[in-house]
Amino acid sequence: MRRNRKWVQIAILIAILLIGGYTIGSSLFAEESIPREGSEPPAFSLLGLDGKTYSLQDYKGRPVIVNFWGTWCDPCKREMPAIQSQYEKWKDRGLEVLALNLDESRVTVQSFVQQNGLTFPILFDKDLHMRDRYAVRSYPTTFFIDSSGKIAKIAPGEMTEAFIEQTVRTILKE
Repeated sequence: MRRNRKWVQIAILIAILLIGGYTIGSSLFAEESIPREGSEPPAFSLLGLDGKTYSLQDYKGRPVIVNFWGTWCDPCKREMPAIQSQYEKWKDRGLEVLALNLDESRVTVQSFVQQNGLTFPILFDKDLHMRDRYAVRSYPTTFFIDSSGKIAKIAPGEMTEAFIEQTVRTILKE
């Protein structure tokens, strides 16, 4: 009986070590894939509100704002006019905006876009796959990508127009 108990204890210890090692290893490798300032953003191709497919790859060499948002998110709604204003101001200099909506219906999003006069592409992250790949945990979250294709700034939370303009000037190298 004492011998069986020893084997059970050894088996439990091995299980704990294996589970712990897996957990630590998974965390280390997961950290590598989380987008950070200075890294390349995860690629995506998503359907837009206009029925076209948009790929981040299509904007290579241009500064891009990637904004994760939802119509149910008050800070998202408040910052959209500022994003639109800065888009209009800088689009002739090559600025692009891709707004990734978080799993809402086409009708809801279309109504919001029309009410707010948004003219940049609105994309659907229907399965929330890109939200997860970008490790977005709060809304809105915005990624400013410079023309070299690197993330220059990550802005979780609501942005002011002054902050957007300052960051756009940075990625445009103004």
